[in-house]
Amino acid sequence: MTIKTEDLLNSILESLDRVTYIKSEDIPNIDLYMDQVTTFMQSRLKRTTRNPEEDKILTKTMINNYAKNNLLPPPYKKKYSKEHIMLLVFIYYYKGILSINDIQELLAPITDKFFNTEEAFDLETIYETVFGLEKSQTDAMKKDIIEKFRIAKGTFQDAPEDSQEFLQIFSFICMLGFDVYMKKLLIEKMIDGFHDSRRSGGREKSEECP
Repeated sequence: MTIKTEDLLNSILESLDRVTYIKSEDIPNIDLYMDQVTTFMQSRLKRTTRNPEEDKILTKTMINNYAKNNLLPPPYKKKYSKEHIMLLVFIYYYKGILSINDIQELLAPITDKFFNTEEAFDLETIYETVFGLEKSQTDAMKKDIIEKFRIAKGTFQDAPEDSQEFLQIFSFICMLGFDVYMKKLLIEKMIDGFHDSRRSGGREKSEECP
């Protein structure tokens, strides 16, 4: 192996410390053209990518597709508001684990009720509340990763010595992967529940209409 398991764990924990989200106060309060939106997102989120100097956070085609699939409300006079960018941040994090349809189903109630509203409780309130959980969730994740690493280190003690380290890392990856897989299933189940609830609500309203 070219990397020792202890070094791998330390690298993972350090990478978690470097992950930051875009705070609402960091988003410009003026409306932006599409090129400005993509530049802003790239500058703020490129460190979250696998290859920061190569990977694209957001492209014009992506934004157009999001609008086409009703993930994103249309811009006003070709300009995107602060709330548009907040939705794009949500989409960016979701798209790695959910389908476009699932993201649309999840965000639809948010955009329908809280996008571009005059009420005090708005999209920015939701955005700040959700991302404000980052610190506590990162700390909990670190503890969970350290525990999984400890368990993985105890596996394959009887394996050939030249394969033992790789197999232990493989165990570690499998446990992390299983965790992601199960959480993805849970998220999909909850989104299906939202979908069923919205459909039944729509039927009830239509039945009430004269």
